[in-house]
Amino acid sequence: MSGELSDSVLKGIIRKVGLECAAQGQALSETLVAFMVKAVVLDPRNDFNMDQILTEKDMQNLIQLCVTRLLDTTNPSLSTIKMQVYFDMNYANRAELLHEQQRVLEGKLAPVVRDITDSCPRVQEEMEKVYQNTVTYVLLRSGLGSPTDIEAVREVTAALQSVFPQTEMITFVSLNKKDKEQQLKNLAMLVTGIRLYNKECGNGGRSIDDLPAILNEAIPSATQTVDEGLNTCHMLAHKYTALLESMQEDPHRYMQLSSFKLKEALFHVRQYEAFLCILLSDAITSAQEVETLNAQLAVTMMQLKNTVQDKISIDSKEVFPLFLELSKLWASFQDEMLLLSFLTNMTKSLQQFLEIQSQLFPEAVLTSLLEGVTVKSDEERIKETMGTRVTVSDFKNQEWLFPETTDNFDQLVIQYRSFCAHAIGVKGLTLPGNPAIGILKHKGKCYVFSSKEAAYTFAQDPDKFIQLNVEKAKEYTELIQLLELHHQFESLVPHAQARIADKCLMKPIAKCDSSTQTDTHILPPTIVRSYEWNEWELRRKAIKLANLRRKLTHSVQTDLSHMKRENFTQVYLPKGVGTQTKRDNSSNVPNPQVFLKGLRGGSSPTTHMVKVDLTRAVDET
Repeated sequence: MSGELSDSVLKGIIRKVGLECAAQGQALSETLVAFMVKAVVLDPRNDFNMDQILTEKDMQNLIQLCVTRLLDTTNPSLSTIKMQVYFDMNYANRAELLHEQQRVLEGKLAPVVRDITDSCPRVQEEMEKVYQNTVTYVLLRSGLGSPTDIEAVREVTAALQSVFPQTEMITFVSLNKKDKEQQLKNLAMLVTGIRLYNKECGNGGRSIDDLPAILNEAIPSATQTVDEGLNTCHMLAHKYTALLESMQEDPHRYMQLSSFKLKEALFHVRQYEAFLCILLSDAITSAQEVETLNAQLAVTMMQLKNTVQDKISIDSKEVFPLFLELSKLWASFQDEMLLLSFLTNMTKSLQQFLEIQSQLFPEAVLTSLLEGVTVKSDEERIKETMGTRVTVSDFKNQEWLFPETTDNFDQLVIQYRSFCAHAIGVKGLTLPGNPAIGILKHKGKCYVFSSKEAAYTFAQDPDKFIQLNVEKAKEYTELIQLLELHHQFESLVPHAQARIADKCLMKPIAKCDSSTQTDTHILPPTIVRSYEWNEWELRRKAIKLANLRRKLTHSVQTDLSHMKRENFTQVYLPKGVGTQTKRDNSSNVPNPQVFLKGLRGGSSPTTHMVKVDLTRAVDET
């Protein structure tokens, strides 16, 4: 098959296997089917030649084998693979989960933000509508109540008016879109801080849950649930390991227990244990984060009380930063609530995959099988080998690491999830390795062992035993993820599992030769070539243009050339010419000049008025 199945052939087989399983009542995901197809091809017991093209008979055989394994619900191996696929497709670390939550929140708030930032209110009614939308936005972004809760809306409106009265809406509307969005976020944080402070002082806040108290109670409960699941896994793993060891020591026991699929059951509980350890680590991280947030919240609230006290007016430069800090702390509490809910749901969802253990090995059956068998825990096995260690002088070309000679010894990345590198391929067991015996560093990778003898045997030919572990993983496909062998089975990593490099199924590293070229000038040039700073140069161009207006364009067309191309003649149209005559004339009349005498009277009782007209004649002007 030239190294692996081609994409077209693989897709066809996956589709046929999925349809066959669906016809028999099992609806399976494409990721699970694809993983099983490649697992069946890799299994050496199926005799698929990787260097030859599949015949039609081989394809039918492959489809039948995949369908048989996918429908065998009593096989712990299938349950382990289902659990691995489920965890990989649903688990997200803290950063991924919070980033996705922020993206969803921004998407929900986008219509409200758009209504606020795109509106251009001109009358009072429109201003009030935009302000009401701002109240809704602040309430939704804070997550402290519902827009249908009248009491919560009143609290938000009152808090918003104290920092952003309606009279400032005119200034807000004049801002650009980006500044509006930033101011909305700041207002939401300020209002959230004010409401939290009022709740602390006993003024409102009935719709605000006491997140610190809820987290302080819920995190220990979630941690206890995970611990109980881990204890169950540890007991089952210890019992299965003891039974497998007794099978290898006693042929009669081997014949008695060979049909119980103990190895598959052991790998199943070890994988379940690994996933619970991841969830437990996240729960511990959340507990530490909540403890830090509680301390910071108490300090910030105390600073606010000391700053505000009973003052009538407070400088915003003093109190606003404290409100913002309070809002950020509460947002962190909300994030921890989201993370805790996610971890709780993941823990409950994983429990369904452990049910097969009670079906295959009921308590009575397991107890009867363990009669006369000594069960050792992982801690007891490590304690037994604490006094032994590798002698470095026995190996000339091997590098051994010890706690007293190695910096950051506890932070070394151990292969095979810290299981014994010798027992996996030789015995098919996942025995805990003891770093105190010595860590073998071979080709840049570190390996631990369950005993000094196993370490010596492995160190004689590490490549041989590493290959044995790979062959064991081909036989039991669930070991690929359990032992983190993805770098050796890159083609078996599903696309959904390889989408993020830091997930459990790591994305294979691809290397290739590449080259890049950077443009000299990425942005378009902004130089105006026609610009002239010299006034005389501009005059010269103006004269040249004026001279061109007096020119005529001539063209000649002959009988031999008129069929070959189009010809155009361009002339300036004659300008309009007009003549107008005009005669100016005017006339001037004299100003009347009339004088009256004797109006004031005199010594005589009668008034004698004399009128003198001194106006010039028209012909004299």
